[in-house]
Amino acid sequence: MFPRLYERRNQLAGTLSGGEQQMLAFGRALMCNPKIVMLDEPSMGLAPNLVEKVIEKVEEINKQGITVLLVEQNAHVALNIASYGYVMETGKITLKGNPKELLNNEHVKHAYLGQ
Repeated sequence: MFPRLYERRNQLAGTLSGGEQQMLAFGRALMCNPKIVMLDEPSMGLAPNLVEKVIEKVEEINKQGITVLLVEQNAHVALNIASYGYVMETGKITLKGNPKELLNNEHVKHAYLGQ
């Protein structure tokens, strides 16, 4: 699933790049064949091309039948792959529902999508 990690198999985990460390965390989580994977900000601090790869892997594991609970500040990325979404503000759920509807919500557009 992560060819880049195979190339770095003799390297210590702490010396991997941020994206490689995210891949390693995914791999470790998947080793025990979980029913659910909870991800907290998997795109944080990553270059845009790595964000795309990480999100592809999130979608891939979800398509394998693993439920994914994704906490992500990048609302556009999260809502484009979600089957259901929640918007939280100061620790409280303020909106919930269909991701497409949330993407078209004026408050979400203004507050989270810069539109």
